[in-house]
Amino acid sequence: MLPPDPSPASSTVGFVTLGCPKATTDSERILTRLRAEGYLISDSHEDADLVVVNTCGFIEAAVEESLAAIGEALAENGKVIVTGCLGAKSDAILAAHPAVLAVTGPHADEEVMRHIHAHLPPPHDPFSSLVPPQGVRLTPPHYAYLKISEGCNHQCSFCVIPSLRGPLASRPVASILEEAQHLVAAGVRELLIVSQDTGAYGLDLKYRTAFFGGRPIRTRLAELCQALGELGVWVRLHYLYPYPALDDLIPLMAEGKILPYLDIPFQHANPRVLKAMRRPGNIENTLERIHAWRERCPGLTIRSTFITGFPGETDAEFEELLSFLEAAQLDRVGCFPYSPVEGAAANELPGALPRAVREERRRQLMEVQEEISAKRLEEKIGQEITVLVDEIGDEGIIARSMADAPEIDGLVYLDPEFPASPGDFLRVLVTDSDTHDLHAEIIGFGQE
Repeated sequence: MLPPDPSPASSTVGFVTLGCPKATTDSERILTRLRAEGYLISDSHEDADLVVVNTCGFIEAAVEESLAAIGEALAENGKVIVTGCLGAKSDAILAAHPAVLAVTGPHADEEVMRHIHAHLPPPHDPFSSLVPPQGVRLTPPHYAYLKISEGCNHQCSFCVIPSLRGPLASRPVASILEEAQHLVAAGVRELLIVSQDTGAYGLDLKYRTAFFGGRPIRTRLAELCQALGELGVWVRLHYLYPYPALDDLIPLMAEGKILPYLDIPFQHANPRVLKAMRRPGNIENTLERIHAWRERCPGLTIRSTFITGFPGETDAEFEELLSFLEAAQLDRVGCFPYSPVEGAAANELPGALPRAVREERRRQLMEVQEEISAKRLEEKIGQEITVLVDEIGDEGIIARSMADAPEIDGLVYLDPEFPASPGDFLRVLVTDSDTHDLHAEIIGFGQE
């Protein structure tokens, strides 16, 4: 749901956001600019003077969804500006929808604003008081995505993100911390750190030292997390490539500075397949590191994603992936059947597998993982944990634990009678579990 518009104005922009949290933060920047200039924002195409569609172009299904959203906006409004990852392939958009007003690539808020100004001039001179310090956000008030860099330097054979979003470009550390402070001051209780390659933060800036609040801070993920951990809110890291420097984060998690949660897309477990993917291939070392992380931080949650049916994947290599899951005992897993992406190097690899095989292997993997997940959640019965309330539903309070990122992980279901509100931290006793979620009794308010 888009935020309400407090001021009367005649120029209204409809907005559609597709794709990942990184696209969400791009939209939030544009929406903040729009509100600062006095535009109204609408969920409805019909009520808008113009519609902006922020697209995703990562896989074939995302491309189809984006093209459909553009077509719907054109049919219901007629004046459409397209931005986002699919916008980097403007020829494909214009071939399908030649009537769009303009097309830009991702993280192009200045260019998007120029196109909006050309087709829908600002209703009046901007007043900064129209926009709160934390900007316009698309998430609930109690959590926010905080993007720390753009782009990626890797050349994974199944991915075209570097060609869409460019090479790694880290944000200045002071800019990130200033935004984080504004968000916390506005009531945010959880910061979700996102980028295309979070672990590489600062590499392009050679980890140079900057200053914030009068003290020096290196432009490096561990130092950034140390500073974010002083804000008194949950800090959750997403999209971590398994660099050696990742080990430096575990002590911060063990000390409670940031959440004990690692989101690492391992993608596969067979060295040959990983090499074809252009991913790290020392899987034995990966298992050793997982065991070492958990020994140092016993409450650690590890989330990962995998691809099944990659070109050339044999039955034996797939079985090796299943064996890795059993050995690693990951807490949360997402899985995607391999999907060819236009422009990806993997399209040229031999041994393409039928869609049915790719999907069947995905089903088998998730079946194995569901048993692991159910077992790991069952072990939490009887434990006291801290949860963050997300919403109050008809059947009770819906919350998340430290192990659960919004929209992708599990939930914790609580008694509806307790006087809690979204954004509250609660202490609860886990009483039951299933494949993905927990049920618990409330002990009281509070955070560890």
